[in-house]
Parts: sequence; structure tokens; C-alpha cells
Amino acid sequence: MTVDEFFAGHDESRRLFDRVLEVVARIGPARVRVTKSQVAFRRRRGFASVWMPGQYLGATEVPLVLTVGLRRRDDSPRWKQVVEPAPGRFTHHLELRAEAEVDDEVRAWLAEAWETAG
Repeated sequence: MTVDEFFAGHDESRRLFDRVLEVVARIGPARVRVTKSQVAFRRRRGFASVWMPGQYLGATEVPLVLTVGLRRRDDSPRWKQVVEPAPGRFTHHLELRAEAEVDDEVRAWLAEAWETAG
């Protein structure tokens, strides 16, 4: 599956993805892997992904969720959810509704995740 196929018919979600992609590209090289459920960003390991909650939750006003893997729990109130699926590995979920939400704070989280993904 391609990025175009993944986002077909979801223009708002695609615009948000393109903004995240632009930020990641400025941080450094990363591979993009598209699956049926998400678009992941990888180095040696995955460090972030995006997915459309409407695919799973039905109608929702949230066009895209950015998931960022950090080695620490970040306490920002912006996160929708933070879970620790394995000791010392924290998965942070951020709902995105507008391109402006992909700001310097999000860039810093992505850079931190990119760095640890080696």
C-alpha cells in the first residue's frame, strides 16, 4: 500500500500527515512504512506513526493521531493518552486537528524519538 492509497478520500488527514512528514524530514533521514492501519516512521526502529481514528472508532472529529515513542513519560497535557507497553518505553498519542498543532513542541518530541531510534 502507498501513502496515496492509505489517505485516499481523507484530504484533511493527508494534509496533517504531510505536515508531520515535513517535520520529520527536517530532523533527519527516516523510512516511511505504510500498512493497512498506519503510516510509520522508522530508523533502525520505529519512532513514530500516524493513523486515522475514524477507521476504527467510526465518526470522529479527529482526522489524525500522531503516536510517538519515547523512553520517558512526557507529562504534557496535550497527550490524549500515554501508555508504557514495556518497561522504559512510553507510547504517547496526540490528536491532530490542524497543521498548526504540529509545532516546535511536537518537533522536539519527534526529534527525541528519532534520536533514540538509531
